[in-house]
Amino acid sequence: MSTFQELGLNPEILKALEELGFTTPTPIQEKAIPRLLQSKKDLIALAQTGTGKTAAYSLPVIQQINAESRETQALILCPTRELCIQITKDIRNFIKHSKGLAVASIYGGENAYTQILQLKQGVQIVVGTPGRVLDLIKRKKLLIGNIKYLIIDEADEILDMGFKEDLDAILSGTPAEKQTMLFSATMPRSISTIAHKYMKNSDEIRIDKDTKGAEKVEHKFYVVQSKDRYEALRRIADMNPSIYGIIFCRTRIETQEVADQLIQDEYSAEAIHGDISQQQRTNIMERFRKRQIQLLIATDVAARGIDVDDLTHIINYQLPDSIETYVHRSGRTGRAGKSGVSLSIVHARELRKISALEHKVGKKFTKANVPSVKDICQNQILHFIDTFTKVEVNETKIGQYLPAINEKLADFDKEKLIKHFVSLNFNTFLDSYEKAHDINTANTPNDRPQRARNANMKFSKFRIEVGRKDRFGIKEMFALINSDRRAKGAEIGHIDIFDIHTIFELDEHYEQIMLSGFRNIHFRGQAINLKKV
Repeated sequence: MSTFQELGLNPEILKALEELGFTTPTPIQEKAIPRLLQSKKDLIALAQTGTGKTAAYSLPVIQQINAESRETQALILCPTRELCIQITKDIRNFIKHSKGLAVASIYGGENAYTQILQLKQGVQIVVGTPGRVLDLIKRKKLLIGNIKYLIIDEADEILDMGFKEDLDAILSGTPAEKQTMLFSATMPRSISTIAHKYMKNSDEIRIDKDTKGAEKVEHKFYVVQSKDRYEALRRIADMNPSIYGIIFCRTRIETQEVADQLIQDEYSAEAIHGDISQQQRTNIMERFRKRQIQLLIATDVAARGIDVDDLTHIINYQLPDSIETYVHRSGRTGRAGKSGVSLSIVHARELRKISALEHKVGKKFTKANVPSVKDICQNQILHFIDTFTKVEVNETKIGQYLPAINEKLADFDKEKLIKHFVSLNFNTFLDSYEKAHDINTANTPNDRPQRARNANMKFSKFRIEVGRKDRFGIKEMFALINSDRRAKGAEIGHIDIFDIHTIFELDEHYEQIMLSGFRNIHFRGQAINLKKV
């Protein structure tokens, strides 16, 4: 294993790394840094999120930037605002002792004027999301005609979010003589196409996927009917009064719905997804880090770049599609030698996914029963008693009131006093579970054919140019699909509705029906343009 000194980095960067506590390079850093310092060839690097990719590409770029020139020399593209902010923060830490270097972040959801002012001051490194980057290029506020380095970070996520056209437009405006670096967790065909089109004679680095989970993370799953998923989540939260964790959902809509329901039921919860403003996101994350919020409900994309220690629980409200995503989710707890729990709420037909996860993670997943009402109530009461008994008593302040209090409670023996005390604090809570019933699902033989059929389902992904701004929602999405009789009953996967476009999945057997059927489909008088993603 090399050290950062052996990789060829200059003293200014090494000093910054030392102050940050960076001691030993990760595998991707060990392979990428010397190669980028010694060669001007393009680079394709395949490594999972959380492996230190930001330092792998940014440190050699920082070292080679011309600090005397204030023009933009490096452009880093990433899929989300959160990741954009995190990358910018990391680079600012790396250039702390590199005089004359500046970095700016540009992303949607914020006033562009402030970002334009940063660019006018002259920054050598720009980190941005494709939409805002393309917007500022078109407005001639971001000049990329002379950039020397182009980095595409989380390239697979950028394409999954429907930014291919934006990416093509940006790349076509960059100079031919530049070094292009493409970092991605996976190498789907779409990534290969971009690499073939815009990169020549490139090197490739592959870091073996680490699908093993963190050692001190315990994995559990609960089997319930889909309609009982939220009730299971509520009981899990109530069973763990000191819970501090992230709940992962698949879509923005589901994320907001779950958060709204939790808040309505008086849980300490907030949602974080692509539809909230950057100011809201910043405020929520600050409160979450201070533990003023116990539960953060998030999509995988929105959670990128979030680094919070001491999480007690990760809850998979829906299992992710990929094993790597599950490992990345669960790895957010059980850090720094501490223990953590990764919980999944699943339907009986998803049990084959659990078996696949066990095999790849290398651990046995425990099937747990959704807590009973009796266990929940007992846990809540005992937790309150623990808190109550640990309260520091100030004899000086309350001493003068004790005679009156003792006189008032003279007719109460210990047992009666405890009953009144508990009832005062828990009557409302107990009432909320008055009509609760067992929601655990037994694994019967009748479940098996259905599980096998759905476990092997393959989807095609499509994009249509209509979204929330057109008052387009889930109901309208189903109506459009069902408007073609040939597609009725087709299995529908993920649906992500953005402001001006929608991405959805459909059973791949219906792919040609979709492509042909949507040629004559209209929504509120507007022709629907459908493309396969």
